[in-house]
Amino acid sequence: MADVQLQPGATSLTDWRAIYHGASVTLATGWQAPVERGASTVERIVARGEPVYGINTGFGKLATVKIEAVELGRLQRNIVLSHSVGVGEPLPQAVVRLMLALKVASLAQGYSGVRLTTVQRLILMLQRGLIPVIPSQGSVGASGDLAPLAHMAATMLGEGEIDTVAGRQPAAIALAEAGLAPLQLGPKEGLALLNGTQFSTACALAGLFDAENLFRAALITGALSTEAAKGSDAPFDPRISQLRLHRGQIDSAAAIQRLMAGSMIRESHRAGDERVQDPYCLRCQPQVMGAALDVLRQAAATLGDEANAVTDNPLIFAASDEALSGGNFHAEPVAFAADMIALAVCEIGSLAERRIAMLVDSALSGLPAFLTPKPGLNSGFMMPQVTAAALVSENKQRAYPASVDSIPTSANQEDHVSMAAHAARRLQPMVANATAIVAIEWLAAAQGCDFHAPLLSSASLERVRRLLRSYVPHLEDDRYLHPDIMTATDLVARGVLGESVPEAALPWICHDTARAAHQ
Repeated sequence: MADVQLQPGATSLTDWRAIYHGASVTLATGWQAPVERGASTVERIVARGEPVYGINTGFGKLATVKIEAVELGRLQRNIVLSHSVGVGEPLPQAVVRLMLALKVASLAQGYSGVRLTTVQRLILMLQRGLIPVIPSQGSVGASGDLAPLAHMAATMLGEGEIDTVAGRQPAAIALAEAGLAPLQLGPKEGLALLNGTQFSTACALAGLFDAENLFRAALITGALSTEAAKGSDAPFDPRISQLRLHRGQIDSAAAIQRLMAGSMIRESHRAGDERVQDPYCLRCQPQVMGAALDVLRQAAATLGDEANAVTDNPLIFAASDEALSGGNFHAEPVAFAADMIALAVCEIGSLAERRIAMLVDSALSGLPAFLTPKPGLNSGFMMPQVTAAALVSENKQRAYPASVDSIPTSANQEDHVSMAAHAARRLQPMVANATAIVAIEWLAAAQGCDFHAPLLSSASLERVRRLLRSYVPHLEDDRYLHPDIMTATDLVARGVLGESVPEAALPWICHDTARAAHQ
């Protein structure tokens, strides 16, 4: 995988996705000068002695406490250690890498007042595979993702744990083996590392990238289910969607129509079919999937901006020699975007489960009951549909918006918070549930199409069916189905299903150009 060159303030979603999938990271040239200007501004503020939040004062409710110049380094170390209070399972390493890169891109814009060495340390940790162990719980998504980012910063100081190629190690040992000394923080640097939305944004981006793969897979399995049920392709006629105006619907209908083009199965019932209309789970795919596509694209636009933003506080403006306190750390945009992704993921899985339920119901699909040649003796796909239903309901419970919740913190100084961390952290488990649902649909739809032999579907959908059959045989008599479901789920999760059809056949969510730099 090619290197990604971070462009502070102007990195594309395509590049953020590549980092999430393991691409190595370098930083574009030209970042040193603005960082040096910001650090010099902090030095001048310290020299003037005037109270400036986070540089020579306490934090949160303690902002009125003035800190003497000789204690400023200790102050920054203390905030890192005192805020490293996360609990829960460690964040996945891929998400932590993304989180580190997001922090680099923010600090490198020069508005946080950190030194070159601090930015360089984050880059070196990325490049040398030093991945902080970060508990996944403890952020309320305002005043930044304080606890998770504190755990990240603590490893730079030699505290906490780091995952390396040799395994998990105490941070001090991992740094030493990589030839790095623990970092000594200067004024403002501890706060700059802790303030920001990089934890929430990394989790939300990971959920978005996984949801994009899920969306594309569900378009394919939806088309295959339409073929298994001998559904009509008329609902995907572009004339219908053009009248609705929504870009997502237009793109989704076109994709399904492309996937079904040239199908012998479709041609076999084009004339003389007594059914006038298909069930909604087939007929309304463009409307439901299209709405999900529009929502995911809107979330992508928000997260693309957030990934390139400076979310520290206070912000250092070298041109005017000022430190301005504000609220860029408040992660409400991320919370809204993550809630939108959660709703889309829930509906993608819900619609897929309805297609599974339709396929196993012989009265609706016209196929053998529960997709088995010998119903009664065999249960066939009876229970896979139940599993899909269970996963749908679990996602419904998780889809409740997190952004409408808030709880005061820091003795009511921080009296409204976004809950963006909660909103974003639940996305990957939700996508995992929906991925399993789509995998079950793939198994059921392929089984349904098997009953139409010797008729074949389109070239694209037959390639999809052959791919599955190279791993999972047709279900003739009941067998232990768990391995089949896990195999199909893995193929969907790894993007193998989506890659089995021509790239141009499916719409993308996160293909974009870099945003204009904010400097």
